[in-house]
Amino acid sequence: MKFCSCCGSSDIEYKIPEGDNRLRHCCPRCDAIFYENPKIIAGCIAQWQGKILMCKRAIQPRCGTWTLPAGFMENHETIQEAAARETFEEATARSSNLELFAVYNLPHISQVYIIFKADIEDGKASSGIESLETEFFDEQDIPWSDLSFPIINETLDLYFEDRKRGNFSMHTGEMMHDHERAIQIVRY
Repeated sequence: MKFCSCCGSSDIEYKIPEGDNRLRHCCPRCDAIFYENPKIIAGCIAQWQGKILMCKRAIQPRCGTWTLPAGFMENHETIQEAAARETFEEATARSSNLELFAVYNLPHISQVYIIFKADIEDGKASSGIESLETEFFDEQDIPWSDLSFPIINETLDLYFEDRKRGNFSMHTGEMMHDHERAIQIVRY
């Protein structure tokens, strides 16, 4: 941080403010403290007639790989609205019947991943501006080796496990990286 967004000062300090326990950007001129908080990712396992809607990413990171429609929540919207909006933005698909499916902490990248099960209203989808293409996949046709992020693998694994049992649960957990950048997912 180079300037205070409250007073414009360039004398920003990175310190632990009195009464706090974390490093923060602080302005000694106007006493403003700037808090950085995790980003919320909201999205959908959107299905139509048993097939799952997936998008091939047109943006970095992992451009050209497959993912579920999801993205950053915006101010002034609910997580359900964010998930439905992202599904429309990335796949021009209208989702309905959103039910909370999974919440995962990703502390190594300061994100919280919230995914819903949803239906596609009319079975229509096409590429949005952040997608190269969209497709509805049966489980056996999902490009498992070409998925964008480990959390997408985890989410789809849980979804298909639940579907085989005929009972959907709400899942929680945490994804961590060790020193060698290996991924470990802990289910709660």
